[in-house]
Amino acid sequence: MDTLFFWCSKLIWAIASPDHLLLFAITLACVLFGLGRYQSAKRLLTACVLTFWIIALIPIGHWLLAPLESKFPVNPPLPDHIDGIIMLGGNEKIEASIKWQQVELKAYTERALAFMRLARQYPDAKRVFAGGSGGLKTITNSEADIAAQLFQEQGLDISNIQFERNSRNTYENALLTKKLAKPKTGEFWLLITSASHMPRAVGVFCQADWPVTAYPVDHWTTPSQQVKLDFAFAEHLEQFVYGTREWLGLAGYYFSGKTSELVPKTCIKS
Repeated sequence: MDTLFFWCSKLIWAIASPDHLLLFAITLACVLFGLGRYQSAKRLLTACVLTFWIIALIPIGHWLLAPLESKFPVNPPLPDHIDGIIMLGGNEKIEASIKWQQVELKAYTERALAFMRLARQYPDAKRVFAGGSGGLKTITNSEADIAAQLFQEQGLDISNIQFERNSRNTYENALLTKKLAKPKTGEFWLLITSASHMPRAVGVFCQADWPVTAYPVDHWTTPSQQVKLDFAFAEHLEQFVYGTREWLGLAGYYFSGKTSELVPKTCIKS
C-alpha cells in the first residue's frame, strides 16, 4: 500500500501542479484552434492569459504558504539537554552531485545549516538524517549519501550520525527513521525541515507515536508581504506551485490516515 500511495501521489501531482495545468490548458487551446473550434479556443486562451497576469501581480503562493509557516514558532527555546536531532532530506541534488562529483543542493539549504549548527551545539545528542530518493527512477545513491558527504566536508564526524537511506516521502521518513533511531518514551527530539512542510512532517511523526519538537527553517514568506502587489511572474508561480503541493500533500496524508489532522499544529501524543 505504501508503494501504491507513493506512485499515486506522483501521478496526481504531475497532473494537478498549477504550472502543468496551465501548460495542458494552452495545449488544449491550440488543439481546439486546429480543430476549427475558434470560440472555445479563444475563451480558453483568454482564461490562460488572465491567469498568467493574476499570478504575475498577486502573491497567491504567499497566501498559501503563510498559514503553514506560522504554525510553529521560529527558534523555539531549547533545553540544556536534547536527546536527538532529526533532519529531513530533500535539498540534495542526487544526480547532479554524482555527475559533477561534488555536493549539489537545492534552494532550501537551511535544513542542513541548522542541523550542523545544532549538532555542534548539542554534541551528545543523537543525530539522524532521513532521506532516500523521492524520484521515480531507481538510482544507486540517495539523499543520505549526498548529505553524508556535505557533513563530512563541513567538519562533522559522520560516524556519530545515523543515515536513513530508503524513505521516498515524509511518511516513510517517520516510519523508517523510528525503526533506525529507536527513540525512548520521554526523550526530547528536534525535527528540522522547511517551515511550510513542518505541519505535515509533525503530523506524520506524531501519528507514528513519536512526539517531536518542531524546528522550522527555510521560510518562503515574510509578514510584510501579505498584501504586496508586484510584477514577479516566475517567483509568484514558483511559490504558487510549492504552496499547492504542500496543501495537496496535507490533504492526501489526512484522508489516507497518515495524519490525524488536516493541518497538524502540535504533537499531542505522549
